[in-house]
Amino acid sequence: MDGQTSTPGNPGYSLRLSETELTRYRLMAASAADHEDAEWSAAGIRPGARIADVGCGPGAVLRLLAERVGPTGRAVGIDADPSALAIARQQIAGLPQARVQVGQADATGLQASGFDVVMCRHVLAHNGGREAAIVAHLASLAAPGGCVYLVDVEATALRITDVGPELQDLQERYAEFHRARRCGPVIRLPPGMRPPSWAARHEMVAQGFATEADVERWAEGFARLDSAESRPWLFPASFVAIGRRG
Repeated sequence: MDGQTSTPGNPGYSLRLSETELTRYRLMAASAADHEDAEWSAAGIRPGARIADVGCGPGAVLRLLAERVGPTGRAVGIDADPSALAIARQQIAGLPQARVQVGQADATGLQASGFDVVMCRHVLAHNGGREAAIVAHLASLAAPGGCVYLVDVEATALRITDVGPELQDLQERYAEFHRARRCGPVIRLPPGMRPPSWAARHEMVAQGFATEADVERWAEGFARLDSAESRPWLFPASFVAIGRRG
């Protein structure tokens, strides 16, 4: 997640945490554990492994990583947003092998060469201009023979079926907003689920990409979608890259 305060020089993370956004995180985490099982194993996410989850957000994936490495392993979550980490601490309650701390994706404060796997999910797309510095820092955290595990989404390729003109407008507006900031699996969407574009609506209004009237119109579209008997399908274009340190 790597949430940061938006400024003209550093636009930061635009997706505000809310209960609907936390629901999306949980759905994404369950989907990742299911659809990336082979990749997690190939990277070395196994009992006893030392894992860093950089940009862990509210900890949905961090908990799954901590459960997989077990009591003999270690899972450390890093995020720049203290409010997200407060939720992450609740997520990992009862798992002494897991902890969280505040840090930036390119300056985590973690021990160099201290981890078997350094995971970074959906962070690079929100940090345009810092990608090289982030990846270089992540590589420095991996122990010899360890892996850097990167996941991100090509937002312009994301498709949701049968959402109606209002929500199609929201997605197109979000793509334009994301391009200005330089910033796989098929999932059946349950009622109440909201895409990243909805979580970014306040920042889109603040930066002139939408109005409050647009937000009201999109909310009406979601209300109709939630009551529809036929549920839409989500086709996220997600990419995984695993690099092993020599």
